[in-house]
Amino acid sequence: MPVIPLTDLDALDLSKVVVTRDKLYSVLKQQGRFALLDGVLHHDIENELIVGFKDIKHGDWWGEDHIPGRPLFPGALMVETCAQLSTFDFFQRRPELAEAFVGFTGINATKFRATVEPACRMLFVSHVTRLRESLFHYKCQGYVDGKMVVESEVSGMVL
Repeated sequence: MPVIPLTDLDALDLSKVVVTRDKLYSVLKQQGRFALLDGVLHHDIENELIVGFKDIKHGDWWGEDHIPGRPLFPGALMVETCAQLSTFDFFQRRPELAEAFVGFTGINATKFRATVEPACRMLFVSHVTRLRESLFHYKCQGYVDGKMVVESEVSGMVL
């Protein structure tokens, strides 16, 4: 059964960064190698949608070991990137929780549809499916060159 895209990426203006990497990680707790997002290209609070990106490069820290001779961006990192994008959106909706720690509480319905090799830009789309005072659920999709390569549902909560 074909998956329905969360949005029509071609209909969005993705030509400029609307949230920088520095701004993302002034909000998110991940640092160093686990600061996976490079920026946000579209953020629509009203329609509960956010589009972020990661520029996947030759020489990235995971590339030498996953998989030697044919580096593949790990699926676990794809899901982690989805969770980071969703967490950033959650904090934008709940600014009173800015100092809180949000933990990743679930992954559901995850499918990997293609491999991701350097060098490329991977787009991540997150859409709110459930939002409460201290917890969230998002549907997420990842794309390279217009092709969906991952889909997942992630959840988190204030710990």
